[in-house]
Amino acid sequence: MRSIEELINRQLNRWEMERRQRAEEIEKGVAPEIKPIVTVSRQRGSRGAYIAERLADQLGYQLLYREIIDEICKSSGYRRRIIESLDDRVRSRMELWFEGIFKGMYIDASDYFKQLYRIIMSVSEHGGVVVVGRAANFMLSRDHGFHVRVVAAKPRRIANLVQYEQLTPEQAEGEIRQYDKSRGEFVESNFHMNIDDPSVYDLVLNTTYLDVDEAVRIAELGMQSKRKVLGS
Repeated sequence: MRSIEELINRQLNRWEMERRQRAEEIEKGVAPEIKPIVTVSRQRGSRGAYIAERLADQLGYQLLYREIIDEICKSSGYRRRIIESLDDRVRSRMELWFEGIFKGMYIDASDYFKQLYRIIMSVSEHGGVVVVGRAANFMLSRDHGFHVRVVAAKPRRIANLVQYEQLTPEQAEGEIRQYDKSRGEFVESNFHMNIDDPSVYDLVLNTTYLDVDEAVRIAELGMQSKRKVLGS
């Protein structure tokens, strides 16, 4: 398995190459295609992370999970490369947008949150990635990307953690309770929204009885449908 640093550098190289390709296409009068970002929010034990991994493989996208996002947020070098690999026009627009938003409702946000917000927005402009968690969907507009929420009934979530992570039922229940509380509070305090509100997602997958392969297939169909409606 590749290290986090190898995964990040590979994706950064890919984005830098795609930027050059887009510039060449624009010079030729061809509208470049940008693959949409996919965000996957999930309840602990719902198998949402595994579905995100499978979806990324199916789409040919890079999977960006929490450890990768956090490593990028910590590294000024990685952050600079991501922003510099954006088109100049997009970069200028984003900088103006950030200047405005953190003077408003996020004025008291932590440095980490500000860096996270900047990275998610930059990554969304590049596209071609599946971001797991980090409240990414709440940072993006509804017409920017495709946003999935994966849920399941608590008994199923407990059973999954026992089967796939070798937790005891008591440990699994405790983790679910703690995770639900912390993620809900993070979204509420930073975005004043409810993480379980289905209207903030394009698709909610309930894996209590839904097979993983079917969940991935449904997510793909949902992406295609949204792109068709948006005309992209």
